[in-house]
Amino acid sequence: MNQVGRNLPRLEVRAKVSGRADYTHHLRLPNMLHGKVFRSTVPHGRIVSIDTQAASELAGVYRVFTAADIQQLIPDPYYGPAFHDQPILALDKVRHVGEPVAVVLASDPHVAEQAVQLITAEYEELRAVYDEVEAMQPDILVHDVLKPAGTFADLKHLKGRGGTNVALDYHLRRGDADAALAKADRVFEHTFKTQQCLHLAFEPFVSVAEPGDNRLTLYTANQSPSFVRIEIARLFGWPENRVRVKVPYLGGGFGGKLYIKLEALVASLAMLTRRPVKIALTMEEQFYQITKHPTTFRIKSGVGKDGKIVARKCEVFWNGGAYADIGPRVAQKSGFTAAGPYDIDNVSVDSYELYTNRTPAGALRGFGIPQLVWAYESHTDLIAREMGIDPVEFRRENLLRDGRPQASGTVLNDAAIPDVFESVVKRMNWNAPFDRGTGTLKRGRGIAIALKAVISPTTSAAIINISADGSITLLTGTVDMGQGSDTAYALIVAEVLGVAAEDVRVIHSDTDVTPYDMGTLGSRSLYHMGNAVRLASEDARAKLRALAVEAGLPEGTNYPPVEIFKKRFGMQAGNVIGSANFVPSYAPPDAKGMSENVTPFWMVGGAGAEVEVDTETGHVRVLRLVNAADCGKPINPAVAKTQLTGAAIMQLGFTLSEAMQLDGGQVTNASLADYKIPGIADIPPMDSELVMAEQKSGPFGAKGLGESGTFGVSPAIANAIHDAVGVRIMELPITAEAVLRALRAKEGRPLADE
Repeated sequence: MNQVGRNLPRLEVRAKVSGRADYTHHLRLPNMLHGKVFRSTVPHGRIVSIDTQAASELAGVYRVFTAADIQQLIPDPYYGPAFHDQPILALDKVRHVGEPVAVVLASDPHVAEQAVQLITAEYEELRAVYDEVEAMQPDILVHDVLKPAGTFADLKHLKGRGGTNVALDYHLRRGDADAALAKADRVFEHTFKTQQCLHLAFEPFVSVAEPGDNRLTLYTANQSPSFVRIEIARLFGWPENRVRVKVPYLGGGFGGKLYIKLEALVASLAMLTRRPVKIALTMEEQFYQITKHPTTFRIKSGVGKDGKIVARKCEVFWNGGAYADIGPRVAQKSGFTAAGPYDIDNVSVDSYELYTNRTPAGALRGFGIPQLVWAYESHTDLIAREMGIDPVEFRRENLLRDGRPQASGTVLNDAAIPDVFESVVKRMNWNAPFDRGTGTLKRGRGIAIALKAVISPTTSAAIINISADGSITLLTGTVDMGQGSDTAYALIVAEVLGVAAEDVRVIHSDTDVTPYDMGTLGSRSLYHMGNAVRLASEDARAKLRALAVEAGLPEGTNYPPVEIFKKRFGMQAGNVIGSANFVPSYAPPDAKGMSENVTPFWMVGGAGAEVEVDTETGHVRVLRLVNAADCGKPINPAVAKTQLTGAAIMQLGFTLSEAMQLDGGQVTNASLADYKIPGIADIPPMDSELVMAEQKSGPFGAKGLGESGTFGVSPAIANAIHDAVGVRIMELPITAEAVLRALRAKEGRPLADE
C-alpha cells in the first residue's frame, strides 16, 4: 500500500499550532446574546418559587428565562438519547445540585453573570439518594415515571415504568453459575468501587444558536451532530432539514460532548428571542454537566484445583446521576463483558443503571470498561496470589482465544487477547529478577488484560466528491477532536483513488452537507466510518471509470480525471459523487442476555506497572507504565501510538488522584486547583506497543483504538501496590491516604478517622 500505513502528521496540525483553527468558543455573531445559567443549590426538591425581578431590572440584561417560558415554545421540553427525562430548564423539580433553573441573557456576558447572582429560588427539599446500591430501594424516587426515547435500535427494549430508580437492568446467564460455584474447589468474592470523575476537556461546553428564515443553525462543540439535529427537530416538531448543526474543531470530548448538552437550551432561547444566543460554561460549571459513572461491582469466582475458572458471578451497579443520558447503553454494552477476557463456561451478570441525585453520568473514554476492569483484574490477581499461582500464569491458562464463545455467546474473531497479553509480559520482563526496594521504599509490579465490544448496531455514511480538475473532497460526519480521524480517512481515500492523502480535503461536520453518522464515540469511527469512506471511494472510482467509457476512452488505462472530464463534457466541468452507508450486522440479546453477533469487532488492551510505595507516607510513585493494544492494522501508526499513550495518561489520573468530592450533593472541589489531573511531572516513563493483528472486516484490516489504552492501567497499578507492600486497595482513586490507612490497618494500628 502507498498511503495506508504511512506515519503522517495530522492534516490540521499547522492550523492548530498557529492558532488559526476555528473552535466554537471563537464564534461571534452580529446582535448575539450571551447566556449565563442560574443553578440549583439543593440536590432534590420541588421548586416553590423563582424570583428573577432583580436580575431582570439590572442594566444591560435583555431578559431572564425559566422553564415556563420554554414551555410556550416547547410544551413537553424533555430530551435524552435513552429516556426523555431531562428538561431544558428545571420544571417542577430539581434533581441535582447545579441543575439549570433559569438563564439570563445579555449582550455582555459579564452583565449576565452579575445578574445571575441576583436570582433567588425557594425549594421544598426532598430526601436525596447518592449511592448506587441504596438507589435500588424505591423509597426515594428521582423520577416518578420513566419515558423511553426509542431513538436507538439497541435500546428499543427500554420500558416506561414508575416506582423505581432502575433505568435499565441487563441480565446475562451462560451455563449455571450457582451450580458451578457450589462444586468449585475454591470460591473467591470481593467488592470494588470506583469514584465520580470528570471528562475535563480543556475546551469547556459551548453552543451557539442562530435563528434564520424558518430554520435554525447550531454551532456547537459536540461529538454527535446528527443526533443533535434529530433531537432538536423532534423538540420543535420540525423536519430535520430546518435544523443545521455545524461542528468545527473540538478541543477534546472523551464522551462528554455526546448527544444533547447545551444545544436544546440555546436553540429554544434563540427561537424565543429571534437573536443568536451563545452559552459557554466555565471550568467549574463542567462539574454539573456530565461525569463518569461511579460504580459498585460485586464479583464472585469459582476455581478448580488446576487453576481453571469454572464460574463467575457479577453484580454491577452504575450510578447514573439525575438523568439517564446514555447510561443505559453503558450498563448494557459494558455489562456483558463484566466477566473479563476469560474462557468461563458458567457466567452470571446483573448490570443495573440507576438514577441518583448526583450530576448525570454518561459515556467517558472506555464506555464503562475501565470500571469493570478495575474490579475483575484486581479480583483475578487476588485469586492467583491466594492460590499461590503466578498472576501471569493464572491469566495465561484462562484467557479467551479466537474461535471460542465469549460470555455473551458471540464467538471471538480477530481479537488478539493472547498476543496483547504476551506483549505486556515481555515488555515487563516478568521472569527476570526484580528490585524489591529497600528500607521504607518498597517496589512491586502488576499486570492486567481486558476486552471490550464495540457499540452495535450503528450507521455511518460518507460522500466523496471528485471535481473536474481531479481534486477530491471527503464529506463525513465524524468529529475530529484530536484523535486524527480526518487524517486517517484521507489516507483511506488516497489509497483507493491513487492520490496523496495531503491532497484530500476533509469537510468537517455540517449536517446541511455532511451525511449521517451515529456519533464519534466508543472507538467506533475508524471501523464504521472508515469502512463507509472506503466504500464511497470505491464507488467514486467505479463511476469515474464509467465516465471514461462514456467519453469513449479505451478501457484498461488509468486516465487523469481532468482528461476524463474534458473528454466527456468538452471542458473542465462536472463532478463524480461516490457515496456509501455502512452498518454491520447485529443480533440483539435474547432473554438470557445472549447473542450470536453482539459486536462487529473486539478491542483488547493490556497494561503493566512497576511502582514504588513509601511505607511511611503511603505515597505511590509509578516507575514505569507499559501499555499494549490490538489495533488491527493501523492506518496511521504514529498517531495510533499517541492515542494509546494519551489514553493511559488519562486513566492514570482516574487511578491515583481524580475524584469529585461531594457534601450534601454539592461538589466541593469543582476547580482545577482542587480537582487534581496529572501534570507533566506526574507522567512516568511509558512503553506503548501496537499489536498488529488484522481485523478482517475493518478498512484495510484496521479497528478502533482510542479507548484501549485506558483498560488495564488502574488494576495494574493496584496489583503492583499489593505486590510491593501486601495491601489491597478496593476503591478508586488510590490516594496516599488510602494506601497509608491500609498499611496501618495491616500492622494493627489503624489511623483515626477525621
